[in-house]
Formats: sequence, structure tokens, C-alpha cells
Amino acid sequence: MAVAEVSRTCLLTVRVLQAHRLPSKDLVTPSDCYVTLWLPMACSHRLQTRTVKNSSSPVWNQSFHFRIHRQLKNVMELKVFDRDLVTGDDPVLSVLFDAGTLRAGEFRRESFSLSPQGEGRLEVEFCLQSLADRGEWLVSNGVLVAWELSCLHVQLEETGDQKSSEHRVQLVVPGSCEGPQEASVGTGTFHFHCPACWEQELSIHLQDAPEEQLKVPLSALPSGQVVRLVFPTSQELPLMRVELKKEAGLRELAVRLGFGPCAEEQAFLSRRKQVVAAALRQALQLDGDVQEDEIPVVAIMATGGGIRAMTSLYGQLAGLKELGLLDCVSYITGASGSTWALANLYEDTEWSQKDLAGPTELLKTQVTKNKLGVLAPSQLQRYRQELAERARLGYPSCFTNLWALINEALLHDEPHDHKLSDQREALSHGQNPLPIYCALNTKGQSLTTFEFGEWCKFSPYEVGFPKYGAFIPSELFGSEFFMGQLMKRLPESCICFLEGIWSNLYAANLQDSLYWASEPSQFWDRWVRNQANLDKEQVPLLKIEEPPSTAGGIAEFFTNLLTWRPLAQATHNFLRGLHFHKDYFQHPHFSTWKATTLDGLPNQLTPSEPHLCLLDVGYLINTSCLPLLQPTRDVDLILSLDYNLHGAFQQLQLLGRFCQEQGIPFLPISPSPGAPVVPHFPLVSDSFREYSAPGVRRPPEEAAAGEVNLSSSDSPYHYTKVTYSQEDVDKLLHLTHYNVCNNQEQLLEALRQAVQRRRQRRPH
Repeated sequence: MAVAEVSRTCLLTVRVLQAHRLPSKDLVTPSDCYVTLWLPMACSHRLQTRTVKNSSSPVWNQSFHFRIHRQLKNVMELKVFDRDLVTGDDPVLSVLFDAGTLRAGEFRRESFSLSPQGEGRLEVEFCLQSLADRGEWLVSNGVLVAWELSCLHVQLEETGDQKSSEHRVQLVVPGSCEGPQEASVGTGTFHFHCPACWEQELSIHLQDAPEEQLKVPLSALPSGQVVRLVFPTSQELPLMRVELKKEAGLRELAVRLGFGPCAEEQAFLSRRKQVVAAALRQALQLDGDVQEDEIPVVAIMATGGGIRAMTSLYGQLAGLKELGLLDCVSYITGASGSTWALANLYEDTEWSQKDLAGPTELLKTQVTKNKLGVLAPSQLQRYRQELAERARLGYPSCFTNLWALINEALLHDEPHDHKLSDQREALSHGQNPLPIYCALNTKGQSLTTFEFGEWCKFSPYEVGFPKYGAFIPSELFGSEFFMGQLMKRLPESCICFLEGIWSNLYAANLQDSLYWASEPSQFWDRWVRNQANLDKEQVPLLKIEEPPSTAGGIAEFFTNLLTWRPLAQATHNFLRGLHFHKDYFQHPHFSTWKATTLDGLPNQLTPSEPHLCLLDVGYLINTSCLPLLQPTRDVDLILSLDYNLHGAFQQLQLLGRFCQEQGIPFLPISPSPGAPVVPHFPLVSDSFREYSAPGVRRPPEEAAAGEVNLSSSDSPYHYTKVTYSQEDVDKLLHLTHYNVCNNQEQLLEALRQAVQRRRQRRPH
């Protein structure tokens, strides 16, 4: 849970002294070097020394001051550049320094060398001093930290008899949520939100007179009072009245910082237990009531697979319903195509309490209909209007939004206005399992999904990142946030735009595509073998990087080519502006992906990005299981529904490898304490060829109905197929229904073990 506290601040003084024998990037003249300093936890922009010309051993002797919080992870980046007016400035040396290694009152001189011989060396002094101020109000969950915001209101009015509405100005508060704003004088009030402890200033520029500008330090403004100024001073320009008012921002966060289930989910589980207890008693033929602490948490995990996954999930849910086991389930997780089935079902608030024949008939209609109309001119015009309206509301434009509308047309005859938060009604008295939808967040460029992929989970209650312990109400997904506070609320998107994210196959880069085109397990082996592990004892405190040589520059070019995402998804980042706790990396719930060291570099993690880049989880592992493996959910039994055509256990094995790398309890081979039991249901049709139902042999004339082509190459259920024949959809529904019912005894035994496991954990 999040904890609020008052944190004292310190003054960090960084004195850039000199460099020795820096390599020149110019073969003709010596270097013209300068140093940049970036400490995003204390300053919104990079600071810079002066440029020393024609020297390979420049002396700067310049000091810079930063007000920092000791509770934050303060990692400073220092970079040396060789100024080049023709080709752009060349990087010479890059240094990361963790200010947390300094003690209050300590003075330290560091010499950063590019080589053991001392060639190419940068000398810097660091000094840390405690400040006797009132401190700042911080809220943290041990990984992320939010602090107080201040809000500056600015109103501009022209004075005198001659007023010109065409008088244009630019307002800038560095590091503010809003960024630079341009407008005509007299058109309203402007607002800027920025961290209260940052010593920022407001700059007002006249666009038709660039030499005229006003700078006002925000620290000089009394809180809650209106300050009036007149600007500019030039007699040739009309005077402007500037009204400023600084106010303290709200302390209550709109982002929930915590790692356990939200209060709404906990309340749902309490209601659901009553339904599960009754279903268990009937299914297991128990004599007495099931006590509350004996009720296991049972979940369904469905993979992706396009129309195949959507259709198969309908068949398996119908099988569980027939066996009386669907009411034993508390969670259903979906990825890619299986999310389409869940989104459809949860439009009915009582769907799991009804016969699924009706929804299945609607599914057949949509799966078998002709899809050519989705690209008809009238449809394209509707898509254009919808996208223009979203852009007008403030949503970032991206190709994923177009895919979402096309996907909706593929799955429905008419546009649906159903929203994710509407599904709360289907959970109001515990009548249905809680659905969780999965996506991956990655970098828009420079890194592949294997190098950086963060699980993002969506439920009717909230959307968030288990890795960071940060969540927002589902109706606020897509709105603009800063430092954990809601800045601009946008209308909640229809669920089709979320389905477009969950099944987003178009944000891949070339390297991701190579993975899809190869044998996934072999690719995984090669990848993990070539990556250095990052353990929690190996967080870099000092890191020195030498910029790439000419050969390295060529390699970097091809790396960027392979990792560029031309159709990257973009959503306003609700983690934007949040900072990292000094001990975030050691937090037990902060999960790191060991294929990259990026998790040890807080300045480069997701809170520093303006937008999220979300895509289909299948680009890493085709599973939706990860939300169920969080220890705070304490899941006992997971029914694994796998819709892959290639390798009946491949994705499950990859999940086991992933969990092993992450240190997550899982059962790849044999049971272990704390790990859930996982009955696995791949798409197979062995006994289905001979039996139309458990124990019912097919007569010879029905033999064709038992032949289901599940080949990974020429199957009618390949993920690229968007239209099925009536025969094929019936076969897939019957097969998946049969596979569940044919394993009734195994499912009942797994439930008995789950109940027994709970009983053994009861305190004596």
C-alpha cells in the first residue's frame, strides 16, 4: 500500500572540473567540448557547461546545484560532447552517477576514465548538504513516488484603448505537464502544473518581438495570492497586463499506488465466494458447507489466436457450464482473440448464469459472415470520422485506432458503445468471474519486445502495471495524468478500442517479426543465451559508456532499423512524471526482465515516457497467465486453455522459462510449494475423431465430423483467417466443448486437491 510522508531535501552541488586527453571526433581540429548534466528527479531539462574550444583537455570549473529528495533514486547522467556545427554534436563520453551513494555532508571527487590506462578522463566533484526546510509531501508504494504539485494560473489582457486579439504570445514553464502554450492575448486563463519543489520560472515571449520576454521565478510568487505585472517595457508595443496566481495542487492521487488487489476486487471476491462455495458443494458432492477459508481461488487462462481463440473459448466455457464447474471460477484472463469472446459475453450482466446457446449462435453469425464490407467506402468514411473525433477529444493518433474500428466491423454488424467499466454491473453480486485482459507495454524504438516488455492488465475496475504497483480506474484509461494526478479527463473509450490494443499485431518491429517467423523456443534459447542477467545485487551505481565508433555507429543504425516500430500504438501514459524510490530495485514486487539492464536505469523506464506503446502479448509469450501468478491474488488452480496450432505445450513451456527467469512460482514440470496447479487444455482432436461425446462413439456416417484440421500451415483456423465456414466453426465448437467434458474426472480431482490445499493451510 502507498505511504505518505514528509521528506527532507538536500542540496547536491556538482562541479564539473576538467577532462584529460579526450578523443577527437574531428581528424582536422582539436575538440570543442562541453558537458551536459541531467537529473530528471530534480530538474526538468538538461543543464550545460560552456564550450571550451580547440582543446583535448578542457577546463570548465563550473558548478551546478540541485535540490534533491533522499527518498528518491537520483541517478545523474553526465555527457561530454564535441561541438560540430556541420554534422551535429558528437558524443564523447557518457557517465551515470547515483547520488544515493553520497552521505549528507560528504564531499567526493570522481575521475571517470574510458580505459584502465586513464585515456579520456572526466573529473567531477560532488557535495551533498542537508537543507533545513519544511520538507516535501511524498506518497510512495516503495517503487514509485509522487510528490506535491503546484498550479500556476496565468491570465493575459491587453491594456489601453487599442487592443489586438492577434497579439500572439508563448508561455513556458519548463518541466510542467502542459509544456509550452501559444495563444492570443485575452483568450482565457492558462494553467501549468509542475513539482512544487522545483525552482522553475515562467517565461512569456512575444512572438512578433522575440527580444521582448518576461521571466518570473515561481518561488517568488506568494501562494494563493494574485500578482499583477505589466509587460512589455517597449513603448512601441501595446502593454499587456499579466495576472499570476500560484496554488498548491491536490495531494490525493488519482493513480493507486499498491501491489494488492484494489478494494473493489476484494469486495467482488467476497461476493463470489458464496457462489463458488455452492458450486463446489454440488460438483464435489460434499456433505457439509465449504468454510470460507476452504474456498480455493480458481481461474481460467485463455491464450490468443484470433477468431480461433474467440470461437474455442465459447466452446470450452459451454463445456464448463454443462459440467457445473463454471461457477467454481473466480477469474478469467484473456489475450488477443480470447479477449473478443470475453468482451462479447460481458455485455450480458448474467451471461454465466444462462444457457450459452444464444451467444454461441450470435458468434456463428459473425464468424461465418462475409467480411469484404469492412473496407467499403462508406465504412472507410465512418472510420475517418471516428478517428477525427478521437483526435479532437485529445487522444493520440495511431494506426491501432484504425485497426480497432476494422476489428469491430469484423466482429459486429453495428458499432458498439459498450465500455470496460460497464462490465462492473456483471460483477455486482458475484454472478460472473472477474475478467482480466492482458497487453504488453514496450518501447517505441531502440528495443525489441524481448528486451523490454511490461505486462499491463485491464479489468472492469482498473487498468495498471503490476510491475510498478500503479493502477487507475478503468474509465480513466486514456486520460492525461501527471505525477499521479488527473490533469485532463477524456471520455472513456468504447471497448472496441481496447480490443484493438489487446490484439494489436501491428506495433511489431522487424526483430519481433523474426521471432514470429522462427521456432519460438529456439529463438528464446538464442536470445536468453546472448543476454546478460541483471540480478538485484548488480544495480549499477557508476556506469561509464564510450560512444560508438564508426563501426559501432553502423551497427547502431541497423539496430535502430530492426527495432523501429512504424505503427507504434500510443496512449497517454498515466505513469508520466512519477519518480522512483531509492530502494525500488530491491522491492519484492518490482519484477525485472533479466534480458536487459534497463530496469536498473530509472531515468529510462516507463514513467519518463509521454505515451505508452501497447501491443499483443503474443509477441513475448502467447498467454494471459501472468496476472494470476501474482502472490497477492493467491490463485490455487488455473485451467490453461491453449489455442496455439504449433506445439501443444510450447507456450506453456515458454511461460515456465519466463517464470523461472523472473523468480515467479510456477509448475513447468513438478509441483512446488506456493505454485498453483495448472490443468492444460491444448487444441487436440485425438479421441474426438472416434467420439462425438464422452463415451459416445461416432457412427461411420459421422466420421467426417470428427476430422478437424489443426495443422499449423494449412488449417482453416489459421490466425489470418477471418471467415470460417459453417462446418468449420461447428467442428471447432464441438471439439473444444468435448475436450473439456472428456476431462471431467481430472477437473473434479484438481478441485478436490485445491480444497484440500486450502484446508491444510488453515491455522490449527
